Amino acid sequence: MTPPLEITPLPYHEDPLGYFAVLRDRPGAVLLDSGRPTAPGGRYDILSCDPLALLEVDGAGRVHGDPALAGLSPFAAQQALLDRLSREVPESDLPFLGGLIGYWSYDLGQRLEPVAGQARPAVTLPASRVGLYDWALIQDHDRRESWLVGSAARRDEVLAWLSAAARPAEAFRLTAPFAAELSREEYLARFHAVQAYIRAGDCYQINLAQRFSAPYAGDLWAAYRRLRKATPTPYAGYQAWTGPEGERAILSLSPERFLECRDGRVETRPIKGTRPRGATPTEDRRLAAELEASLKDRAENVMITDLLRNDLGRVCRPGSVRVPTLCGLESYANVHHLVSVITGELAADKRPMDLLAAAFPGGSITGAPKVRAMQIIDELEPSRRSAYCGSLGYVDVRGRMDTSIAIRSVVAEAGRLHLWGGGGLVADSKGDEEYAETLDKIRHLMNALATPTNDDKWNKKDLHLVDRDIDIQ
Repeated sequence: MTPPLEITPLPYHEDPLGYFAVLRDRPGAVLLDSGRPTAPGGRYDILSCDPLALLEVDGAGRVHGDPALAGLSPFAAQQALLDRLSREVPESDLPFLGGLIGYWSYDLGQRLEPVAGQARPAVTLPASRVGLYDWALIQDHDRRESWLVGSAARRDEVLAWLSAAARPAEAFRLTAPFAAELSREEYLARFHAVQAYIRAGDCYQINLAQRFSAPYAGDLWAAYRRLRKATPTPYAGYQAWTGPEGERAILSLSPERFLECRDGRVETRPIKGTRPRGATPTEDRRLAAELEASLKDRAENVMITDLLRNDLGRVCRPGSVRVPTLCGLESYANVHHLVSVITGELAADKRPMDLLAAAFPGGSITGAPKVRAMQIIDELEPSRRSAYCGSLGYVDVRGRMDTSIAIRSVVAEAGRLHLWGGGGLVADSKGDEEYAETLDKIRHLMNALATPTNDDKWNKKDLHLVDRDIDIQ
């Protein structure tokens, strides 16, 4: 039995960066970041480190980190690890009282569905990496309160860590501009291939993405802080670790919730439909109104909403799945989105990990029907997506869960940064517009990472993109 849990108040901070800066160098440090005080919609920050155990899943779906769990499937192994954290918990509205925190990559979906795996693994992060955490620092921004959740021994240990001085963030810079894996012409050739599949009846919608990469030097925590300032979002997250392969990290600035489960109530919030923010209030209102009136964007959203209704129906109580919001407008720092809300009640014999497995990967970043869409994505995108379009989040001991869709996310490995921009293609999509949308979604991330310094050798207006093929390491 895990030692009894205690909930200790801490000084409240408007953002989690000060707390996490002290913890970020510790083993297994994780940050789930609501983007406050500037991002809309988020409420809780969850920080932790020094997990009791850590599981990684490789590209073949094999589980590493605990020999007793090695023969299980990835989700079964993670559930078995969570079941080890048996503890008495007090009544609390806090979202996390111990459990799993980590990520599940898009590539993990290939272990769940019949996808050939033609795309090359250009980034070799584990397909999933989750830790079992018996403590957390939680900030509730609605109530403006902070809490340390853990045993008495853990509390004393964490308070000692927090009393130390944070290592200052060091400089960060790109050492060359971002380069596109696909040229514009190569992207458009894949766009036309998707259109052919749609006309042939293989699919209704495909989420086609392209990848961009750049070499970097310096501190990834500084890079995350820069991204967070440029595009605060309610489902952000930061994980960085060093192993035999060198430094690896996920820097996610996602605006999209994937799955939340709280006391058996389930919610998912797919995003489909995007416009950039306007340069003036008048232009901004025009772009928002244009998005709300777009039949094409609404059709994309409705297709994915129906797909997710089906996914939730696999594990929710019959008749409980509802759509309280269809194609609602949400505005963020750099874009407007259409967002739907689908809810349900988890069946009595199901747990949140069953829900995650049933709906993974999220339909908003595959297309419809899901399995055929994933097969076409695997055929047309030259490199696997890694953590992009996967999920970051937590599953706690009471059966609560919250996960994001890892869009607007940067993967760091072997001295290079990788990020992706994508969008849903339907029958009446236009190639030039879709290509521009992939850039609109991530240009602000690339520009934030490429803020010039005195030794930059390229023009600022060109920092966001070099439209040439790159040599993948």
